Amino acid sequence: MAGRTIVPMGRAKVPGTPRKTGHHGGMSDDMGENADDGVARAVLASSANAVVALDRDLTVLLWNPAAERLFGRPAAETVGRRAAIVPEDLVAEQNAVLERVRTGGGPVSLRTRRLRGDGTPVEVGVDVSALRSAGGALLGYVTVYHPAGEDTAARERGARRAMLVRRLTDVVADINAELELSPVLDRIAASLTELTGADAGGFVLIEDEKVRLVSTHGLPGGLRGATADLRDSLVGKLLRTGKTVLLETGDQAVLDELIWSRLPGLHTIALGAAAVGGRPYGALYALFATGAAGHVELELLELLAGHAGIALGNAMAYQDAVRQRAHERAVVDASADGVAVLGGDGLVRQWNPAAEELTGVRAAEVIGRPPPFPLPEPGAKLTTRLACGRWLDVVGAEIDETAELVVDFRDVTRAKELEEAKDLFLATTGHELRTPITVVQGFAGTLDARWDKLSDGERRSAVRTIAERARALGQLMDHLLLGAQAGSQELKVRMASFDLGERVRAATLGMPVLSARHRVEVDIPRDLPLADGDALATDILLGQLLENAFKYSPDGGLIRVLAWSEGDRVVLVVDDEGVGIPPADRERVFDRFVQADSGDRRRFGGVGLGLYIARSLARAQGGEVTAHPRPGGGTRMRFTLRAAGAHIGSDTPSR
Repeated sequence: MAGRTIVPMGRAKVPGTPRKTGHHGGMSDDMGENADDGVARAVLASSANAVVALDRDLTVLLWNPAAERLFGRPAAETVGRRAAIVPEDLVAEQNAVLERVRTGGGPVSLRTRRLRGDGTPVEVGVDVSALRSAGGALLGYVTVYHPAGEDTAARERGARRAMLVRRLTDVVADINAELELSPVLDRIAASLTELTGADAGGFVLIEDEKVRLVSTHGLPGGLRGATADLRDSLVGKLLRTGKTVLLETGDQAVLDELIWSRLPGLHTIALGAAAVGGRPYGALYALFATGAAGHVELELLELLAGHAGIALGNAMAYQDAVRQRAHERAVVDASADGVAVLGGDGLVRQWNPAAEELTGVRAAEVIGRPPPFPLPEPGAKLTTRLACGRWLDVVGAEIDETAELVVDFRDVTRAKELEEAKDLFLATTGHELRTPITVVQGFAGTLDARWDKLSDGERRSAVRTIAERARALGQLMDHLLLGAQAGSQELKVRMASFDLGERVRAATLGMPVLSARHRVEVDIPRDLPLADGDALATDILLGQLLENAFKYSPDGGLIRVLAWSEGDRVVLVVDDEGVGIPPADRERVFDRFVQADSGDRRRFGGVGLGLYIARSLARAQGGEVTAHPRPGGGTRMRFTLRAAGAHIGSDTPSR
């Protein structure tokens, strides 16, 4: 630095300038006569920018070491002379700038071109200001030069940083908009390489003492799902440091042992911890094989990892909510009860399949509308009847957080009918018992009081009436006993092969003389197969079916009994031309204490156990009894039994 001594930096004598002796950084003609001059010279010598002072004639007064380096001209050869650093095509620009400064226009900054000592141009930024005396007189000019490339690089760095920040904002908005966990992880891994310039990226999940690679970008697909011990991994190392980011550029052999080793040329790994709910959840990896990671990349990685934790927390909360909602939906849809959810406006928002089945109203028809039945007060139960005749028990509960009402309802029609039927049964049974008992009591009392006054014929008639009524009472008791046994599944049958045709002929023998208004026809083929069942139970069953046919055809008509074989079944039907059974009641008539119409009890009598007993006896034998409409009017009762010798595991009873 011998050529760059204080002497060349000393300014030449400026004509008309007084000698300065103060202590405010002024320069004397001797350059170094006081301490302030020394400080000023040291500052100029240390400046990174080229500082050049010119007098009014543009002679160089000061040429610091940075000017030497920038223009390739030693100070010793430049001070006291005009420096030929302005290209000819820019002389006019230079003069205009100096004129503006001279006339008080203030400092001027511009980007321009100057010449080095070897004649090569250099792009520079220059700040030009006036050099004035204490009284304000123009002494010359001060110019400060710096390479324009430094400005460009600074601007480029600033622009890149601004672009990355904007892109980070877009990425954060993008990943937060996605609520499915797997797509969130994939987007984070892809965005990581874009933001940091990494060659590949990935996200590892912390699972107890393991880490598992769950998302990759720029890596072989086969790596997904790879695991490693947490303690020996870089994630473990990062967690032990207590920091949020880590840059690993260690021994290549160490890097090659990692699950990322399939990335050719891998030399640097940067990772950032992602936390969910304040606890480490995983880490983002940025892998560099060609580029490098600097402060900006680490800063972006840290920011992205922090936002990734937020996005993952949102996605996990959403997944939990979806799973909970799906679980609730599955429970509601699988419920045998009707379930409806009503909004605060009282309109249906949810309507499960059981609700459709119970009410006959599809979800599409009721969503957004009031439910098709009245609602109880919250916490109370309401029993209501639908237009179709079905009875429902309805309860409701409010959800305070959402102001919604959950309504649960179930079909209680059978229970309601059974309750009504039991009441009617008690009344009817009382009536059925009272009539014969009254008759028996009356005739017994007459015989007791007037035995000697009655003729032999009158006494026999009274005894015969008592016997008939006693027999009716016995039949009623038999029905009640059979009904109780059937209800408790205690009916006992003895299975054996028997001739169903013979039982039918015995059951119908003498029936035509029982009623002048009915005709009985029996059509049993001679080759009808033997049936497999209980002959005694079948006798009772046939008696019930025939009695039913007589009872419910009060105006008379034809009662026809037919039988035939059908596959492995023997089929017997009893047809009548009576009042018939409505379609909705063709199953109900086989329930206990039920008749087709509640008024039938008063019209036809009975306690409503006959068909219930008949079906119970048929099923106890592996058969079935069903009710059907008879062509032309009336009812057809169909009774099936398994044919003797048919395989037990064959078809189910035909209906």
